[in-house]
Amino acid sequence: LKLFSSGSELDYYDSPSVNSRCQKICDQWDNLGALTQKRREALERTEKLLETIDQLYLEFAKRAAPFNNWMEGAMEDLQDTFIVHTIEEIQGLTTAHEQFKATLPDADKERQAILGIHNEVSKIVQTYHVNIAGSNPYTTISPQEINNKWDHVRQLVPRRDQALMEEHARQQQNERLRKQFAAQANVIGPWIQTKMQEIGRISIEMHGTLEDQINHLRQYEKSIVNYKPKIDQLEGDHQQIQEALIFDNKHTNYTMEHIRVGWEQLLTTTARTINEIENQVLTRDAKGISQEQMNEFRASFNHFDRDHSGTLGPDEFKACLISLGYDIGNDPQKKTGIMDTEDFRACLISMGYNMGEAEFARIMSIIDPNRMGVVTFQAFIDFMSRETADTDTADQVMASFKILAGDKNYITSDELRRELPPDQAEYCIARMAPYSGHDAVPGALDYMSFSTALYGESDL
Repeated sequence: LKLFSSGSELDYYDSPSVNSRCQKICDQWDNLGALTQKRREALERTEKLLETIDQLYLEFAKRAAPFNNWMEGAMEDLQDTFIVHTIEEIQGLTTAHEQFKATLPDADKERQAILGIHNEVSKIVQTYHVNIAGSNPYTTISPQEINNKWDHVRQLVPRRDQALMEEHARQQQNERLRKQFAAQANVIGPWIQTKMQEIGRISIEMHGTLEDQINHLRQYEKSIVNYKPKIDQLEGDHQQIQEALIFDNKHTNYTMEHIRVGWEQLLTTTARTINEIENQVLTRDAKGISQEQMNEFRASFNHFDRDHSGTLGPDEFKACLISLGYDIGNDPQKKTGIMDTEDFRACLISMGYNMGEAEFARIMSIIDPNRMGVVTFQAFIDFMSRETADTDTADQVMASFKILAGDKNYITSDELRRELPPDQAEYCIARMAPYSGHDAVPGALDYMSFSTALYGESDL
């Protein structure tokens, strides 16, 4: 430039042209410098924009990832199939669901904030025409995916509300069925137990005649039969419980199976007890046993039948000692209606039967032929009636012989042949011992010793 300036001073003929070109070069140089500066500023500004976008991408990724995980967990929970059995359980699920719904406003704010980050990137790109190659390098989660999942969550919430409401109504119905069943079972169960105890007392206690006891039991039997509709109603409630798949009931300790078993036992016990007392009536009438004797038999039997074990325990042993004269206190206990072998033997000894092992074994073979090791009251009165019948018959036979003998203490062969059939007369004559009393006459026979010996040779 100095050169051209000197040329101008030297009056170079083409100096204007040179100067013009020189000026253009200078202008272009200045323009190049300006463009370079502008380019630098543009690049620096773009760099800062890209840095901002990168930071926004990173912030989007950091917040989108946990929010996306939260939505996926929420969708899984909202679609989770629940199985509950009580109102408390469904109330727990409902409470948890309400707590979840309370978090939705904050979650929506977080969603909008995350989407706002993405919108900021879009605004920068549109405003400054930044050319972005590809998508967010820090995450594969897109704003569209976030919105789609959020919409799904919002759709699932009312569905969950409906499912919980329906289940809550079902559990309320189940609870109603439980209480309805329990209210009846808690009455029927004790009623059956009470009737069983009352029937047991009727068969053990000695109130009135056997006919009175039968009449009383038949009244019980009628009241039991009339109670059947309540059992049927309970069966209907139980059917509803089964159909509702209810497996527990905290309102009662009774199950339908308990009630059924108790009911069948009650019916069976009632029928069996009536049958036993009817058999006692037949035995009493056939053997000619008085009601006083029957009561005596029952009192003696009850004295040694003290517990419900069917075996001789410490209490029974004490009872045995008491029967032998030992003063040992013992409160009466519940009766079983049976004696075991040792109880029966103690009872026999206390009543004056003095027998050895062989004799006792012989008696037990008759009274307990199946060798069950127990003696029922029916077997007991059978045995006692035989003993009583033998004694009564011997007395009756002696009285009959006395009538035949004309009120004498002896009888003669002629009197026997005259009053009895030939075979019976000869049987008695052959077996009667001579009478040796002070009023004896030749040929006098002792019908008293004969009668005693005759019935002393009976099976028992």
